[in-house]
Amino acid sequence: MTHRRTFFRAAGATLLGAAAVSRAGAALLPEAAVHTDAATLPPPAPPNGRPFNPIVTLNGWSLPWRMKDGVKEFHLVAEPVVREIAPGMKANLWGYNGTSPGPTLEAVEGDRVRIFVTNKLLEVTSVHWHGVLLPSGMDGVTGLTQPPIEVGKTFMYEFVLQRPGTHMYHPHADEMVQMAMGMMGLFIIHPRDVRQHRVDRDFGFILNAYDIEPGSATPRVNTMLDFNLWTWNSRAFPGIDPFVARTGERVRIRVGNLTMTNHPIHMHGPHFEVTGTDGGWVPKSARWPEVTTDVAVGQMRAFEFNAIAGDWAIHCHKSHHTMNAMGHGVPTMIGVDHCDVAKKIANLVPGYMVMGDKGMHDMAEMEMPLPDNTLPMMTGTGPFGPVGMGGMFSVVKVRDDIARGDFKDPSPYQHPPGTLASEYTGETPTATRAPAPQGDARTLQVRKPSGHEGH
Repeated sequence: MTHRRTFFRAAGATLLGAAAVSRAGAALLPEAAVHTDAATLPPPAPPNGRPFNPIVTLNGWSLPWRMKDGVKEFHLVAEPVVREIAPGMKANLWGYNGTSPGPTLEAVEGDRVRIFVTNKLLEVTSVHWHGVLLPSGMDGVTGLTQPPIEVGKTFMYEFVLQRPGTHMYHPHADEMVQMAMGMMGLFIIHPRDVRQHRVDRDFGFILNAYDIEPGSATPRVNTMLDFNLWTWNSRAFPGIDPFVARTGERVRIRVGNLTMTNHPIHMHGPHFEVTGTDGGWVPKSARWPEVTTDVAVGQMRAFEFNAIAGDWAIHCHKSHHTMNAMGHGVPTMIGVDHCDVAKKIANLVPGYMVMGDKGMHDMAEMEMPLPDNTLPMMTGTGPFGPVGMGGMFSVVKVRDDIARGDFKDPSPYQHPPGTLASEYTGETPTATRAPAPQGDARTLQVRKPSGHEGH
């Protein structure tokens, strides 16, 4: 085994030969587990190997492994997948083991891991382990550190995990297409000491974006900026599950960004601390309280907070990123009376409705025909009516009676008496303006800089 390990440290990612694609050879590989459901799959306790506190992948799952000769073996399969973006819409994406993003890989600092990658795409691929310290030959850059993984072939990566942290994996082959089609996943390296960086609940997701024409199902991969679906783990609200916790628990949320722009992630309610990046854990002396953290392209952020009872919105603070399927060429019609025009159009297009003359929130309440496999701009409801959000939006749901290990969506929050905003029905005083200052308030005195008198 010593000789074999030395070989892999030197050789980098290695192509398995004909034995790997034969039945006998396939039996030598760990099972390639498949999971296609879009609901959050709570993680089981680690079955073997070093113990750790498992992460909950939002609307995702963690890939099982097997132990062989002291090595943790995983099997990723790169393949086309069908992903439900939200109820009512599915997308033709590329991912791993049945989902996009692919399953989360979890291991422990000091583990030796062996990751088999089988290519069932239509073209070559590779896997880069984003932010992980490893030998150059395991870095997964096609043409630079390894040959491409040809269609139908399997590569093997093997390395020792040198430090704990929050990382990702994604292709470094035809990135414009493969990442735009959803090929990515979380790679979590837990600390060797389970008491280190311990929290009660640990969540993770990746920011991704798609441009899918209404009525279609396959992303336009050449889009650079004008995306119309902003997603967390390839899900858009109301398809994004809540973050569920018990009052007083210490909660961590890990976020990775593989879109084409930055995302200021804002959480209502409790303040948090940024405790980790893809470069490692932030020393306690360098942390400060925040309610928004900006996650730039290619970055990871981990932040932690003490859970406070309530329903707390969490979302990207770029306003268009909490909408679905927006048309960027739609004119602003606020304040425009186009009822007469609408009547004429309705004679030609039955069912036509006036939109946007008072703003866009009424879109959250409208029931109107849409092309098949298309999400409305705003959807989702709460206990008080339409939420008026889509895209990168979810809720941190904290209750006093949530059991440890329970991640089910609880019933609506019951606000204690006197803590719920409500309509004021008393007398409203008439607004009065402050008196105008003496002299003509409309006169503006301007003094030009010296040397410019003739201008």
